[in-house]
Amino acid sequence: MDTIKKTENFVFQTYMRQGKAFVKGQGQFLWDEDGKKYTDFLAGIAVCSLGHCHPMITEAINEQAQTLLHVSNLFYTPPQAALAADLCEKSFADRIFFSNSGAEANEAAIKLARRYFQKNGEKNRYKIITMKQSFHGRTMATLTATGQDKIKDGFYPILEGFSYVSFNDIDALKNELDKTVCAVMLEPIQGEGGIIPADETYLKAVRKLCNDTGTLLIFDEIQCGLGRCGKLFAHELYGVTPDIMTLAKALGNGLPIGAMLATEDAAKGFDYGSHASTFGGNPLVTAVAREVVNIISEPSFLNDVEQKGQYFRNALIKLTQNHSRAVSVRGKGLLIGLEVDTDATFFVSGLMKKGFIINGIQDKVLRFAPPLIIEKNDIDRLIEALDSLL
Repeated sequence: MDTIKKTENFVFQTYMRQGKAFVKGQGQFLWDEDGKKYTDFLAGIAVCSLGHCHPMITEAINEQAQTLLHVSNLFYTPPQAALAADLCEKSFADRIFFSNSGAEANEAAIKLARRYFQKNGEKNRYKIITMKQSFHGRTMATLTATGQDKIKDGFYPILEGFSYVSFNDIDALKNELDKTVCAVMLEPIQGEGGIIPADETYLKAVRKLCNDTGTLLIFDEIQCGLGRCGKLFAHELYGVTPDIMTLAKALGNGLPIGAMLATEDAAKGFDYGSHASTFGGNPLVTAVAREVVNIISEPSFLNDVEQKGQYFRNALIKLTQNHSRAVSVRGKGLLIGLEVDTDATFFVSGLMKKGFIINGIQDKVLRFAPPLIIEKNDIDRLIEALDSLL
């Protein structure tokens, strides 16, 4: 209990913590201070996609930690160069900017979109349209971009130049998009908004609308990308490619790293001195991230994620057929939401007592984002526990 007391006494109370202090992790399992074992169906909020203490990740950390940790971005380092090349080869992108978090990656994307047009003399083209219920981060720019009023509470006045439209509503976007808009920014699958996937026809229509108006399209794949949805990048499910994309969370499997990826044309918005990050892309995190990307991008690994995701969704759908309290299931791959008819905390706490870690979002949605190495028998055990609570 010493850990909990110290945290309560000395750390800012910005998180509603679930009352457990974890001291050890291995694969899809965690152990608390009392030695109780839990099956992790949250993965640090879609971060530890390869599970806890993956041997290849641990080896990469140890090897790089004994070699070089930091020299700043005033110099070149082999791990950063190699990761940038890998990400470009595996994606639509030509250029990468490395940061320390998803919010910083989105901050970079916002700055790039604005500067792209202002460098070209279009100084009145600075507005960014985002989606209602979206989540893009907690910095001033990214909380402004976020389409949830509760995230902005207490931080007014927020930044100018952002507007919000309903997700999956192309007419709403058309009505808002004018000659002052520089970018449309969205999550192909909204995470914090309640695990809401984009409709395929909608996403394709957004891409066409951006093409027709010369507007940059930004995909925030911080939660839904990097294998989480059964493809290396979520937009591959839709056959739609953005101009700019942001990644973080799973990229470091627990180490802090973010990345903004862009086409060569979009990347022209940045030049020497226009943006920077002291720790962004340091040798340690990029060496680890390269190992993560190499493992997750294997076709057999991604196919396994898709199959387990379908297995999980089918089991949850069956619960909705057997229990009126389970309302609906949505998501892709192993990013799944179960909407229930009551406050999600009942199920979050109930499952924790039974040895399973999940969390609740948007009041009545249970979020399941387990390590991608989760096994079907782990899913079966969770379904059995959830069935008893329902």
